[in-house]
Amino acid sequence: MSDNNNFDPSHLETLDRDLGRLSTLEQATGYASRPLMGMGIALIFVVFAALVAALIFGQADNSFIVVIAAAFGAYMALNIGANDVANNMGPAVGANAMSMAAAIVVAAIFESAGALLAGGDVVSTIAKGIIAPESMGSSSSFIAAMMAALLASALWVNLATWIGAPVSTTHSVVGGVMGAGIAAAGFAAVSWGKMGAIAASWVISPLLGGLIAAGFLWFIKANIIYRDDKIAAARRWVPVLVGIMAGAFSSYLAVKGLKKIVSIELGTALLIGLGMAVAAWVVMIPVIRHQSRNLENRNKSLKVLFGIPLIVSAALLSFAHGANDVANAVGPLAAIVQASATGDFTQAVSIPLWVMVIGALGISFGLFLFGPKLIRMVGNQITKLNPMRAFCVALSAAITVIVASWLGLPVSSTHIAVGGVFGVGFFREWDTARRMRKAKQQLDGPPEVGPEERRRRKLVRRSHFMTIAAAWVITVPAAAVLSGGIFLVIQGIIG
Repeated sequence: MSDNNNFDPSHLETLDRDLGRLSTLEQATGYASRPLMGMGIALIFVVFAALVAALIFGQADNSFIVVIAAAFGAYMALNIGANDVANNMGPAVGANAMSMAAAIVVAAIFESAGALLAGGDVVSTIAKGIIAPESMGSSSSFIAAMMAALLASALWVNLATWIGAPVSTTHSVVGGVMGAGIAAAGFAAVSWGKMGAIAASWVISPLLGGLIAAGFLWFIKANIIYRDDKIAAARRWVPVLVGIMAGAFSSYLAVKGLKKIVSIELGTALLIGLGMAVAAWVVMIPVIRHQSRNLENRNKSLKVLFGIPLIVSAALLSFAHGANDVANAVGPLAAIVQASATGDFTQAVSIPLWVMVIGALGISFGLFLFGPKLIRMVGNQITKLNPMRAFCVALSAAITVIVASWLGLPVSSTHIAVGGVFGVGFFREWDTARRMRKAKQQLDGPPEVGPEERRRRKLVRRSHFMTIAAAWVITVPAAAVLSGGIFLVIQGIIG
């Protein structure tokens, strides 16, 4: 028998290595194809939105412009789902109260319901009066400005999602409208007083959200976690906290989320909230007593009692977000549709149902395809969350909006929620340091902790803090510069 027929075991080893390489290549191809698949589905949705606009407008004048604007609006809605919704669901996912899949399903349902059932049917002229409409001169100039604002704000939110920074889509739209307005009619067209109030909200929103979240976490630690009998303390205070949450969200939805269905003044909304708070408190007393039976007297047991309230709060935040921010984001598209159909661009803008449907569906697709990245960022990567901390974040979001409405301050739901996460994290750092100092005094002064160890014990990731803060500060000017440039290009094309 020839040597060629001899069996060589090394051949099998080579084959194994080759198969291993093929398997690795197959896995790599699978991972690489996922982003491509997401982008493919997103592109199909954008084309679908354009086709819907083409079918509705048919052979009408300016139908091509409306078709392009619908594609831009769909692109913007996808980016809202990818970025903005993470602020509502991130804390619940980070606290392991919900899985990622459950969060995406709940958010998609409640965001869409908020947009379609309670979404504002009127958006004030050109994104809340940022620029004077009469300064535009003609409907064609106005349409070009709104198209530039829509595309620029979507591009900016897309970039922010890519770098992992949760930003305000409303502020992006405002920046886009401002930039296009300046390019079209000069700096005098901008309402600088309104812009000053929005700039102030960059500081007010996260600070207020962070302080309120930290305050509730301090209350929970002082009255439940640090008590000798934690279960007895929880039976007393958790129904109170859930009652406060029910009252806050009832007032929040009455003021912000149900404007389309019924107009409710702040005073009436607060009375509604008070009634719901008392009712929830009474109902939750036997519920918490039942849930706390046979629980061990330790911190881990307390997480069970906050799980369901946290899921409910995340769903309600999504509903309110859908009712408010979606209308703001598709406002420029609605303005383009109205100006194209009637030639009128100086009056308040009504949002057609098909535009709201594009917004609602786009948010759902964007959340499903691209949302997990920002959900993980908000829920896991800024600071470690558990159900108690995440509950404080959600509660602070509702209360901050109510306080801001009472004070007449414009605030961003994104900034409030992320500010709440930072507030919880920084409070934990302060509380941990305080307890260590106290232990040190009781042990008669152990060695001082070195700077390296102090850095290791930081409970908030500074790199994320700086990235997010920088993204917030430059959102309006970045969107404005993008929008101004795009407006000049559009004007050059349409002549």
